Amino acid sequence: MSGSGAAVEATVIQVSLSNSELVQRVEASFEAMNNVDCSEEKKKSLRARYLYGIVFLITNLTAWFIRDYGHTIFPPLYYKKACGVRGSDCFQTLGVLRVSLGCFIFFLLMFLTTFSTRKLYEACSKWHSGWWALKFFLLVVSMVVPFFLPPGFIQIYGEVARIGAGIFLLLQLVSVIEFIRWWNKYWASDEQSKQSCTIALFTSTVFYVASICGIVSMYYFYAPRPSCSLNIFFITWTAILLIVMMAMSLHSKVNRGLLSSGIMAAYVVFLCWSAIRSEPADEKCNVQKAKNGHGDWTTILGFLIAIGAIVMATFSTGIDSKSFQFRKDEVKAEDDIRYNYGFFHIIFSLGATYFAMLFISWNLENSASEWSMDVGWTSTWVKIINEWFAASIYMWKLIAPVVKQQPKVMNNEESVQQINNSNSP
Repeated sequence: MSGSGAAVEATVIQVSLSNSELVQRVEASFEAMNNVDCSEEKKKSLRARYLYGIVFLITNLTAWFIRDYGHTIFPPLYYKKACGVRGSDCFQTLGVLRVSLGCFIFFLLMFLTTFSTRKLYEACSKWHSGWWALKFFLLVVSMVVPFFLPPGFIQIYGEVARIGAGIFLLLQLVSVIEFIRWWNKYWASDEQSKQSCTIALFTSTVFYVASICGIVSMYYFYAPRPSCSLNIFFITWTAILLIVMMAMSLHSKVNRGLLSSGIMAAYVVFLCWSAIRSEPADEKCNVQKAKNGHGDWTTILGFLIAIGAIVMATFSTGIDSKSFQFRKDEVKAEDDIRYNYGFFHIIFSLGATYFAMLFISWNLENSASEWSMDVGWTSTWVKIINEWFAASIYMWKLIAPVVKQQPKVMNNEESVQQINNSNSP
C-alpha cells in the first residue's frame, strides 16, 4: 500500500509539474504575442505622426492656393450665400481662414477622441494609428463645411485664431528652450569626456560668432542711416539681451556655461532678423527687400521654406509633450504610448490657427500679396514680442533654481540658529 501511495503521489507531482510547465509555456507564448502586438502598434503610432504631418503640409498648400489663385481657378464653384456674389468671401483672407478652420476642426476632433489614451492596445490608440479611409472622409468634411458658413462667423474665428496662434508661439518657445537645455546638459555634463566638453566649447563659439555676425549684418543692411531709429532699437536691444544672457549663464550661482546661452543668442538674433524682414517692402530702412520683386525665384524659395518651417515647428512641438510634463523621469512600460496623442493633436489644431495668421499677416481686413507671408507691421511686432518672450523665459529658467533655493537656505540657517540658541545656557 505504501509503495502504491508513493507511486500515486509521484504521478500527481509529475502531472502538476507538467501542468505548471504548460501554464508557463502558454504565458510565455501570450507574452511573446503581446510583445509582437505592442511592437507593431508602436511602429504604427510612430508612422502615423508623419502622416499627420503630411496632412498638415497639404492643408498649408491648400490655404496658399485658395489665397493666391482660388478666385481665378474656381470662380463658379462657390456657395453664394456664404461667399458673396463674386465669391470674394471664400478666397484671399477669408479663404485662408476657412481652410484653417477646417484643419482646426479635424485635429480638434482627433484630440477629443484620443486625449485619454495611455496604452497601445486601447481602441483610441488604434483609431489614432489606423482607420485612414474614415479619417480622410472626416478631413474632407471638415475642410468643406467652413465654406458654407457666413463671413461673420469666419471673422469671429479669425479673432479666435489670433489667440490660438499666440498660444502656439508660447508653447513653441518653451519647447525650443527645453531642447536647448537638453542639448547643453548632454554636451556640457560633468560626466562627459573631455572630447565632449571640447565639442561643446567649439559649438558655443560658433553660435556666438554667428550671432555677432548677424548683429553686424543687421546694422549694415537694415539700419544704414540714423533715421532708421526703430530698427536701431530692435538690433541694439537684441545685442543687450545677448550680453545679459551670457552674463547670467556664466554667473557663479547659475554656472550653466556658454553652450545654452550661445544657442539661445543665435535663436534670438534670428527672431530679430525675421521681424525686421517682415517690415513693409516700401520702407526706406528695408532696402534689401525693396529690390526684390514679387514672384522672383528668391521670393518663391523663401515662401516654400517658410511653409516647411511652419510644418516642422508644429511637428516638433507636437511630439515634445515631455517638455510640458511635471514629472520628466516617469518610466514607460512596454505597452505605453510613445508620445501623448492628445497633446500632439491639440498642437496641430493650434498650428492651424498659426499658419492662418502667417498667410494673412495677422491682418483680417486686407489680403497679403502673392507669394508673400507674414509681412507687415503687425507681423513685425508679433515677432519682436516673441523674441523678448523667448529671452525672458530663458533667463527665468536660468535663475529659477537659484530663486527657489534661497528660501530653503534661509530656513536651514534659521533652524540651525534656533538649535544653537536652545543649546546655549
